[in-house]
Amino acid sequence: METAARTAPAAVIVAIDGPAGTGKSSTSKAVAAKLGLGYLDTGAQYRAITWWMVDNGIDVEDAVAVADAARKPVIVSGTDPAAPTITVDGTDVSGPIRTQEVTSRVSAVSAVPEVRQVITELQRTIATEAPRGMVVEGRDIGTTVLPDADLKIFLTASAEARAARRSGELKGKDASDLAATRAALAKRDAADSGRKASPLAKADDAVEVDTTDLTLDQVIECVVTLVEEKRAAA
Repeated sequence: METAARTAPAAVIVAIDGPAGTGKSSTSKAVAAKLGLGYLDTGAQYRAITWWMVDNGIDVEDAVAVADAARKPVIVSGTDPAAPTITVDGTDVSGPIRTQEVTSRVSAVSAVPEVRQVITELQRTIATEAPRGMVVEGRDIGTTVLPDADLKIFLTASAEARAARRSGELKGKDASDLAATRAALAKRDAADSGRKASPLAKADDAVEVDTTDLTLDQVIECVVTLVEEKRAAA
């Protein structure tokens, strides 16, 4: 008696968008690892090009100068969810791109249309060439980068929860630090949502998941279920 051949799960592209502090990175990496998918942190790419601008003396407030230099750095993203990597011109920048210097400048650089064009092209290439599919996290994935993604998810959370999570990343935070973190997140939200080029927005066909009262494990399980349902229906 012949047995049916086992087939590999269908490749699936999952777009996970949302503002900072909603759990995008932790959720995306865990979901990709559980389902055997690649993982792409698009925010790291914008941080990488911002780091390059700063390191090369480009005035990030000069949109023309930033636009002229946008295609100069070579950014390579490793897509293993267990150990994602990012290099610029062959240099590992996974640490430097998380500094406050880069964090304070990334909104200005990422708002430049020429920068978004370069990074969007890179993101589309990486995602479409993923043999098993990929979880791509960012702020404009479902709306601009991968509008035909198989599944789009938009993570949200209250301002209080997001600020608490961000502050919790550093021990010893007090009430004033929490307020400062919340203010910084609000400023970043305004910059991301208000920019003319690919603003932060929920795609019309995205599934919204409010993570305010959920544990990380619960959010991961929710997203894994959504992906498995999409695979089953494919």
